[in-house]
Amino acid sequence: SLRSPAAIATIRQHFEDFHRRPQDYDLIVTGDLGLLGKQIVLEQLQQDGFDLAGRYNDCGVMIFDTERQDVHAGGSGCGCIGTVLCGYILKLMRSGRLNRVLAVGTGALLSPTSSLQGESVPGIAHAAAFEMIKA
Repeated sequence: SLRSPAAIATIRQHFEDFHRRPQDYDLIVTGDLGLLGKQIVLEQLQQDGFDLAGRYNDCGVMIFDTERQDVHAGGSGCGCIGTVLCGYILKLMRSGRLNRVLAVGTGALLSPTSSLQGESVPGIAHAAAFEMIKA
């Protein structure tokens, strides 16, 4: 997945900038990297010293049933993260099952001109941390 390197860099930088670790989050999600991109994120961040096992998932993987649906590479990253985050994940947060979530939206900076010129398609990722604060 061409967006995996951007997600990896953003997650790694978030941990460094805010002095956080994967264990500080109940759940870390990316937009739609699919099964392959999810595995790349897990393996690379593990090599970098960040073990996301058991607390990381990808919204594209979560929203589709890959055994029953022929989704190939997945769906729209912004569609998947928006739907899963604003529906499923925020519901889990309101119920108290999740308290702190790191959501990393992923995308590609597509340009018809640069594609026609044979240039690569850069990936981009933005992170937003969500936390339930009890009154």
